[in-house]
Amino acid sequence: MTGHPEHPPSERLSVTLVPPAVVAVNELSETGRVSKADVINRAVLLLGFVEQERAKGHELMIRTTDGGLERIHIL
Repeated sequence: MTGHPEHPPSERLSVTLVPPAVVAVNELSETGRVSKADVINRAVLLLGFVEQERAKGHELMIRTTDGGLERIHIL
């Protein structure tokens, strides 16, 4: 046993994205030189991490280039 939870098998999904999400996925795929599936997988994993941290009472912050902190609100 490795100490890691067993991962479920991959699953193929068909989803309808709203137009702004289509633009974002296309841009991220092109600029990051990754597949659209990779972009969506990363987004889902990031949202899962953020939600886990919020459940612990933590806040999501961005440090600006001048060193300031801005709280990020995800609805």
